[in-house]
Amino acid sequence: QVQLVESGGGLVQAGGSLRLSCQASGGTFGTDTMGWFRQAPGNEREFVASISWNGAASGYGDSVKGRFTISRVNTKNMVYLQMDVLKTDDTAVYYCARSDKRFLGPGMRERPEEYDWWGQGTQVTVSS
Repeated sequence: QVQLVESGGGLVQAGGSLRLSCQASGGTFGTDTMGWFRQAPGNEREFVASISWNGAASGYGDSVKGRFTISRVNTKNMVYLQMDVLKTDDTAVYYCARSDKRFLGPGMRERPEEYDWWGQGTQVTVSS
């Protein structure tokens, strides 16, 4: 059974940083595409970042490019989201997601329906 557990959320001031972690279990993590999404109250779930099975390729949503970095360590079944220069607009629940569809480069795997498994989410609140 595939499970994803996020951690690392919290309250931070604008301009600050946070690193989110996602612990995966079950299935074949080392061959799956991983992604991060976020959802603010009243908004649709928004693509944040995705990464290929080996970490060689990644893609980002326009609103986070240049500020967020996705990475993974397959030997630990972990995926991370380093968030820098945080803005109040980044406030949302952040979700880790996993897909058995291949990620070949930017522009791919940006839709929630392309992901098969989801974590429970972790709250990120950025204050002004």
